[in-house]
Amino acid sequence: MTFLNYGLLALSGGEAGGPLDVNPGLIIWTVVTFVVLLLVLKKVAWKPILSSLDEREKFIKDSLEKAEVAQKEAEKLIQDNRESITKAEEEAQKIVAQGRDYAEKLKAQMLEESKAEAKKMIDNAKAEIERKNQEAFNNIKDQVAEIAVNAAEKIIKENLDKEKNTQLVNKLIDELQKN
Repeated sequence: MTFLNYGLLALSGGEAGGPLDVNPGLIIWTVVTFVVLLLVLKKVAWKPILSSLDEREKFIKDSLEKAEVAQKEAEKLIQDNRESITKAEEEAQKIVAQGRDYAEKLKAQMLEESKAEAKKMIDNAKAEIERKNQEAFNNIKDQVAEIAVNAAEKIIKENLDKEKNTQLVNKLIDELQKN
């Protein structure tokens, strides 16, 4: 045994034929078997494995591209939805503002109509009061005139004393002569 063999023998635990023994024939057959296995695998298994891997890579690549396209479309839809919501909110605000303006105009119109109607009613009431006052005044005037005539009639009837009237007439004549 050579020095190298002793060193390997010492490394392998001191026995010949251990797992760390170098056997040149075994190495050659292992290499030949490995090369044959590689050639067989290249012919039989590697092409289908590589084509399957290529198909998988292509599928993943296509899926990623589709996902990117779908994401861009989704982002576009989200943006469109945001714009639509913004437009709808603006329209709603315009409609609310128009409703408020209409309500204010309607309120002002109704207030003016109410004021005009109230003024008309007040004017009619004033005219009616004035007419009633005039009618009452005319009634009172007629009644006062009637009362005055009746009182004058009674006074005249009682004053128709011939002697008194004669004396009164004489007295007036005397006074006229003096002037």
